[in-house]
Amino acid sequence: MLRFKILASAVPLIFAAVFARGGLLPTSHPCIAISDTSVETSDLPRHADLHVAFTDDPAAATVRVQISDSAEAADYAVVDGAEGSEPGACEANPAMRFVAVSVNPAAGAPVIYLSHDGPADYRIFVRSKTFSARDAAALVVGAGAAHRAVQAATL
Repeated sequence: MLRFKILASAVPLIFAAVFARGGLLPTSHPCIAISDTSVETSDLPRHADLHVAFTDDPAAATVRVQISDSAEAADYAVVDGAEGSEPGACEANPAMRFVAVSVNPAAGAPVIYLSHDGPADYRIFVRSKTFSARDAAALVVGAGAAHRAVQAATL
């Protein structure tokens, strides 16, 4: 009888733990498709192809990303609900790259300084319910790194 009570009290706790983390189904992560490459954020650092970090010190940055106030002034625009968006553009494919945001950057990893003004390597416009400016910056830098790796491989 004691085993049954332990089992009866453990089962609801297991269900609560599973659903507190988002359920049994995988959740979608911010993703962008640029050219023939899809880049998605990853919660699992060991699964990521590229690790990026953010800094508040412009001198410590290796990549500067400016948040633009208009889509026309930006290199990349991330907008939810666009009618022209391609369904399935971010589905898993061989060209899919994963980017993870790290607290402590590894040697050679891009360190992003995100600001509203100043010189920038990339300018982004973000109007989204699912993307933060940090998500968009990490994805754009990840897509840029993927593009440079493909160019270097073809030379």
